[in-house]
Amino acid sequence: MLWASIAHAVAFGNSAKRKYAKIFQSALVTEGEPMTDTPPVRRRLLGASLRRLREQAGFTLDDAARVLECDRSKISRIETGQRGIRPKELRELLAEYGVDQRRADALGTIARQASQAGWWQTYGHVLDDAYQDFISLEASAQAIWTYEAQLVPGLLQTEEYARAIAAASLVAETQEQREQYVQARLTRQQILTRDTPLQFWAILSEGALRQLVGGPQVMKAQLRYLVEVSTSRPNVNLQVLPFAAGAHAATSGPFVIMKFPEAPDLGVVYLEGQTGGIYLESAGEVARYTLSFEHLRASALSTAATVRLIDEVARDT
Repeated sequence: MLWASIAHAVAFGNSAKRKYAKIFQSALVTEGEPMTDTPPVRRRLLGASLRRLREQAGFTLDDAARVLECDRSKISRIETGQRGIRPKELRELLAEYGVDQRRADALGTIARQASQAGWWQTYGHVLDDAYQDFISLEASAQAIWTYEAQLVPGLLQTEEYARAIAAASLVAETQEQREQYVQARLTRQQILTRDTPLQFWAILSEGALRQLVGGPQVMKAQLRYLVEVSTSRPNVNLQVLPFAAGAHAATSGPFVIMKFPEAPDLGVVYLEGQTGGIYLESAGEVARYTLSFEHLRASALSTAATVRLIDEVARDT
């Protein structure tokens, strides 16, 4: 079943979307916690992984239910993300499934992070729940691959470039709220320089380099920053897909692939739209977008040629 959740608005502070995403409902539950109608992304990912591990171990729903001394419907709800799972229950299931400690720890971390407070909560008055959901997943990812057609990815934006995008928003917000949105976007970038930095691979259409966001000076500074990041941070790979590449594997539009530590079967694809976006979570969907990204990498310029092109565009801007 394809789970899709309304997510990450292009702008921010759109309270009408709050009913569609409740990110901070924990993947781990406590006694008496009510079930939820719309499972958050992280809990669905954990549940899907538990289902695959159960099937690989040759366990039926009834077998798993006997481990936890519960009815099979509870296991089914956990695996579909309709409810969370207690830490003790998670450990018991993973032990019965024969999951090695390294992977069990990774799954436990993914589950616990949903209940932990994040820095983005301090911006809750300007960031809607769906955008906080995206930031939460981004912060816990080990690797992110992204393709952008018209804009520089948020993790690589300069302050003035981000401010120009916020100013162009059609959502009626105050100047102060827009500024706080910009600061939140800049804070997101800390995952590129943390102790265990995010492995970030971005492919930009040449159009993203030539879209004059904020005017010539803002754009020139943004392009110079891309060169700096590309040449100084080993965890950041940047490629440009030139106009000359013609038709390519991502003509349907931009996307983001997130991978999580020590759990290669856990992944999510995010597709952004004008009024929101969707998450694709099945293994087949993630594999399809991964293949598309690999084709894009083959069609794009090398990192060295990318730097040369960005330099050339900056000089002409």
